[in-house]
Amino acid sequence: MDSRTHPPVATALRLCLHALLAGLLALAVVRAVGDDAPRAGAVVVVACLMAALYAAGALAPAVQPRTRAAAVWLALLGAVWLALLVLSPEALWVAFPLYFLQLHLLPTRWALPVVAVTAAAAIACFLWHGQAVNPGTFIGPLLGAAVAVATVLGYEALFRESERRRQLIEELMSTRAELAEAERTAGTLAERERLAREIHDTLAQGLSSIQLLLRAAERTLPDDAPATAHVRRAREAAQENLAEARRFVRALSPPDLANGSLAAALERLSSRTTGPGLTVQFAVSGTPVELPTPYEVALLRTAQSALANTVRHAGARRAEITLSFMGTSVSLDVVDDGRGFTPGAGPAAADRDTGGFGLPAMRARARSLGGTLSVESGPGQGTAVALTLPLPLPDGRPGQDAA
Repeated sequence: MDSRTHPPVATALRLCLHALLAGLLALAVVRAVGDDAPRAGAVVVVACLMAALYAAGALAPAVQPRTRAAAVWLALLGAVWLALLVLSPEALWVAFPLYFLQLHLLPTRWALPVVAVTAAAAIACFLWHGQAVNPGTFIGPLLGAAVAVATVLGYEALFRESERRRQLIEELMSTRAELAEAERTAGTLAERERLAREIHDTLAQGLSSIQLLLRAAERTLPDDAPATAHVRRAREAAQENLAEARRFVRALSPPDLANGSLAAALERLSSRTTGPGLTVQFAVSGTPVELPTPYEVALLRTAQSALANTVRHAGARRAEITLSFMGTSVSLDVVDDGRGFTPGAGPAAADRDTGGFGLPAMRARARSLGGTLSVESGPGQGTAVALTLPLPLPDGRPGQDAA
């Protein structure tokens, strides 16, 4: 009857209620047949009808607490029980399981009057069948009704209290998880601060010194000297990397992103990436949407790393960067027509720069945002690097992995 989530004790109580009603009906039948009552056949028929009606309601999914179906079922069950009361005084005892059914399935404001009417009918049964009238005639049904009311209402109160405690425990667990996440975030920030200090005190200072030395060297060289252009490019590279280091220390976006959109940053990256006979083109597909800074940083860094591999190792003549917005995801494709390599042949083959750290770094960035990185290549077939990130949900959380 009740499909709500209750503890196992509630299931046991319902089974006991079923057994009690079946046993009391069987008692009425046995007493009528055993005493050779004049209407024993009718008692058997009505008792079987009541048992069948009860079983049908107990198994019907529509019979739920505080529903019209439950009220109709109880009305039919009560009518059959009254008919059984007229035929046999033993049907009086069936009132006790009926109390529990009425209290359980009906709203409290209706259940209490119905229980009172049921108790009155049980008392009237004594008078109808000419039984001896004594205090127990009235106390028995009334006491049974009072016990049923106290049991059901008490259990419902305990159940509500249990639900409140369960909700409180869930809130505490959620709070503990949030605290743990806050501690992890604090630890991450502390580590980032430590790394920022190290970068500021080592790499940033070194790049600043290199820039100053190259500037001094550039001033001492004639404008038409062959080395002047190389020194100037080296100084500019040192200056850009110094800006990157300082920006990282401040936990801000890369300088390219600070001066415009991601598409503009990728366009500038394409235009300034040079190599022997290499041409780099950039294209945007789909309708651009605003991305969080971590997404833009991951896409830009992946493009930088992939192009660095192309310039250093691929010997390519053409490379293409495509930024695609696809509704639920954004992807970056970097494709070149270089010499390629065999994926899975190890870091030395797949990513010679920086000791094989480039591709693992790209994959780590993808995983941190719930995305995927795929690399397709083959000897003499060029290389294609594809980063796919699910667009963030409205609350800022990463969406489902589009792959």
